[in-house]
Amino acid sequence: MARIRLFVPLIIFLVLAALLYLGLGRDPRELPSALVDRPVPVFALPALGDDRPLDQTLFRGSPRLLNVWATWCGACRDEHPFLVELARAGVPIVGLDYKDDPAAARRWLADMGDPYQEVIVDREGRLGLDLGVYGAPETYVIDAAGVIRYRHVGVLNAQVWRERIEPVYRQWQTP
Repeated sequence: MARIRLFVPLIIFLVLAALLYLGLGRDPRELPSALVDRPVPVFALPALGDDRPLDQTLFRGSPRLLNVWATWCGACRDEHPFLVELARAGVPIVGLDYKDDPAAARRWLADMGDPYQEVIVDREGRLGLDLGVYGAPETYVIDAAGVIRYRHVGVLNAQVWRERIEPVYRQWQTP
């Protein structure tokens, strides 16, 4: 029994080392999403500006991006010029104004440019919660059937677009 006790610290060390090794091999920016390969959650929220009701059918017909943003989000300010550039290049983007003041959001878009085909106002964060949003910014690739195909947490820039999001987006475009 005494001999076994001598090996307990070694066994604990090996288990902790194995867990650390496995953890270091993962990309901390890759957050799992239970919704990948599932339809956009059912929702009914107002459009920014005119309060028209919008729902999940907004994501049917052609692939598009869903960008979660807010005026209180500093990183959203960093990614916004690239979103404007993508929109000018013909990439359809829907915005989700997350836990934000709609008046501030309208001013933001008037001042910085509006890359969005539509902006969903999620003032209470209900749709964000259903999507599993950790915080803004986040970007989802949604196919023509309204199914979430990819999720990126963090700033969308040219490198992220080219290496991670564009290949998934292009895969779901109809020829």
